[in-house]
Amino acid sequence: MDASDLDYRARTRSGCIPPDLVSRLLERGYAHVVELEAGRGEWFCALAWARLLGEQGRQADALEILAPYLATGWWTAVEAAAELLEGWDRVDEAIEITRIRMKAGHLMALESYTRLLARHGRAEEAFRLLRPQIDEPSLATALVDVAEEAGQDEETAALLAARIPDEHRCDSPWCCRGLDPDTVVGLLATIRERQGRIDEAIALLRTRNITSFNGRDQLADLLARHDRIGELRAYAAAKNDAAWRLVELLEERGDIEGAIAACRQADRPIAHDPNSAVQLALLLARHGRENEAIDVICALADARPGDDSILHTLSELFLDQGRAEDGLAYLDALATTRAGEENWDLYWIRLPLIAAHHGVDDAIAQARSHPQGTTWYAESHIAELLAGTGRIEEAVAVLEQHASQNSHDLAGYLIDLGRVQDALAILRPPIPQAAAPVNGPWHEDPPF
Repeated sequence: MDASDLDYRARTRSGCIPPDLVSRLLERGYAHVVELEAGRGEWFCALAWARLLGEQGRQADALEILAPYLATGWWTAVEAAAELLEGWDRVDEAIEITRIRMKAGHLMALESYTRLLARHGRAEEAFRLLRPQIDEPSLATALVDVAEEAGQDEETAALLAARIPDEHRCDSPWCCRGLDPDTVVGLLATIRERQGRIDEAIALLRTRNITSFNGRDQLADLLARHDRIGELRAYAAAKNDAAWRLVELLEERGDIEGAIAACRQADRPIAHDPNSAVQLALLLARHGRENEAIDVICALADARPGDDSILHTLSELFLDQGRAEDGLAYLDALATTRAGEENWDLYWIRLPLIAAHHGVDDAIAQARSHPQGTTWYAESHIAELLAGTGRIEEAVAVLEQHASQNSHDLAGYLIDLGRVQDALAILRPPIPQAAAPVNGPWHEDPPF
């Protein structure tokens, strides 16, 4: 085994049996296949099989399965083995295998190692290891988390405060190397909040230039946790991500009308914010107001007639309401604005509606009539319609016409039919052999 090859296949889910199909094999009674493939370099099989063995009390067998993967030094395997060992209360062994990778200079291993130490009564040792690495963002976060257990909140706060510049503020996540000022402020605010110094934490977070990360706003979350709803409302009026935290909070409290009103704030024009409109529609639908939800998405679709994600949401709302005919009529009317021409990425959205209203065979016939109806991506949607009504063999026949492009779906259906070896062959196509070199005056040297 090779760590680079294992990592590539695990990240790309290519040339291997992916996790969902490993689960499918186990669910369909093919545990023996998973066991066999675990010994043939299939990482996701090995991990699933090791977990099952561990649950059966066969920990030594589980570690034996993982041993060849661990021997490559691949961090993902080390991390998984450490997690299993910790779960079996074999903490010293988990710490040791993580320590070895940390000593080899693996940055992620240092974070895992120190967090493992902190979880098992060695927080002060973890803090000493992390303290010199404070300028590395992921390790700075680990340091803040470990500091509480180590009783080192004040020292950590001082280290962070010293890294907040008097004037400069980044205007993008790529502005500064290492630990950017907004991240420092957020980490310091985390310490102040857990110390009960809420006003100080809020004041710190108000100094940030970049206020949200991955759709979450730390200040909005803090205000919500401490029931400072008035301040959250004021903050939400200016910040979209904060506004959605307000909506979440009101919905959690059962104030549905308040949540809906927050979505519809006059200073956040829904018509020009597709994400907000979709979230409003989903909120309405969750609380039995599906017709209003459909009206919201229809208005948005009228403004953005070629947005497939919006039309997909609209189609699902019509289906959930049992209004397939109305959904088709709306999509047909929308298509006329484009002279009736639709690429497949828009056309396929109507197929579930056609199937619900006229039947699957009619939906398939209409799909086939589309100019792109015989492409590999169209075949994927057609197979999904067939499989949805239990016609697995027909779905397989459709996907086999473009097996390489639809390998994942095809393998899943083959497993359902008991054709496991065919499924494995699809997932792991043979590696093409290099052509034999051609001798002669024009081919003696490489082309570049």
